[in-house]
Amino acid sequence: MTLELGWEEWVSLPKLGLPAMKAKVDTGARSSSLHAFTVEPFGPPSKLKVRFGVHPIPERPDIEVYCSADVLDRRDVTSSNGETEKRWTIETDIEINGERWPIILTLTDREGMNFHMLLGRQALEAYPGEAPRVSPTKSYVQPVLGYDAYDKMLAKTPQKRALRVAILTKEPKIYSSRRLIEAGEARGHVVETINTSRCYMLINAEKPEVHYDGRALPSYDAVIPRIGASITAYGTAVVRQFETTGAFCVNRSEAISASRDKLYAHQILARDGIGMPTTAFASSPQDNEALIKLIGQPPIILKLLESTQGKGVVLAETKKAAESVISAFRNLNADFLVQEFVKEANGEDIRCLVVGNKVVAAMKRSAAPGEFRSNLHQGGSAVSVRITKQEREVALRAARALGLGFAGVDLLRSENGPKVLEVNSSPGLEGIEKSSKKDVADLVFQHIEKRAASTVKRRRKIVSAA
Repeated sequence: MTLELGWEEWVSLPKLGLPAMKAKVDTGARSSSLHAFTVEPFGPPSKLKVRFGVHPIPERPDIEVYCSADVLDRRDVTSSNGETEKRWTIETDIEINGERWPIILTLTDREGMNFHMLLGRQALEAYPGEAPRVSPTKSYVQPVLGYDAYDKMLAKTPQKRALRVAILTKEPKIYSSRRLIEAGEARGHVVETINTSRCYMLINAEKPEVHYDGRALPSYDAVIPRIGASITAYGTAVVRQFETTGAFCVNRSEAISASRDKLYAHQILARDGIGMPTTAFASSPQDNEALIKLIGQPPIILKLLESTQGKGVVLAETKKAAESVISAFRNLNADFLVQEFVKEANGEDIRCLVVGNKVVAAMKRSAAPGEFRSNLHQGGSAVSVRITKQEREVALRAARALGLGFAGVDLLRSENGPKVLEVNSSPGLEGIEKSSKKDVADLVFQHIEKRAASTVKRRRKIVSAA
């Protein structure tokens, strides 16, 4: 049966995540075109892709859908007014009333036109079977779809597409960075590493930008922050700038800041009723003795607020030793916590790796002989471990309380149940992947795909001062 079309029809482009568009059917035009803005090529020349935004509703420029596709070529196209333009060309599927077939589309700016898609002769000829018959005096011969589909998209699993992803890191060659790059590329995405400290920012209301190495960075679908502790303040400012550009950040700036401030993190965990070792903090040297009394009899732990990988963490086995360490920290003008030593943990902790709303892997870390710190950077060892339901729930609650989508939650097994020792916003992958045999990097990208594939955005309105 021949497919009949009017001069205007509702169509969908399922591979691009566009469920409903009005298209002008024009047999006088050879090629088909789609309205696109912010068209950016990305990826290696051998597998070039293009990322672009679409306004599917001509009268609603505030609604934006972001798409990507493989590039066929870049060709010269002459419009009906005689102007020639070089356009990116892609292949995708069109669907009309359940009939689906591949067509070639050129990307161009059709802003201001009544139709943001033109269906030309070449696309009609590609229909499997007899070419559709077009009735130039009829409209919407095929079923009407409706733009309410874009409101429904917000609640649905997004259409998978190739993403442009940035990893913010000063160490692109370490295991964690390499694994994330490998996993992203294996799933068809383009992954780029950016040195966080080399970024600088243009801050304005109309078009916020992140610049790097003398140029404005392109739009990214997602950003994986791997911010070093030494540049937390500047690194979170860079992440915040990426957030303003509309990129999905696996860990948001405020969540990273909260996790890095150990005092604030413990206050958040305590507020949410999450178990942790008893912790005390004071500013005045006059309160040193009272601070130790709050924790109880030594041994006790003294921990710098900005410590990472077990550095700046001291075990004081006597009151005199604790006073000496506190005095040393005071002389350095360093802020620190005094914390209960959980003896029954026996130099072991549990690292739970949280991605999204799941604990995807866990390992038990054991301290080296003569050492109380179980961190792998301090010579500790790791083995896979089966965690309890309670430990799983505590790890998820801790990551959720701090707002982290990708976190390493360290637990101690105490007589009173699991206690959160620390929540890490840039967890390493080497130890957890090798001990658990889980492809954590791939799971990170699965999480990103659920949040940053075909997204529907409502553009911010800029309010000018009166």
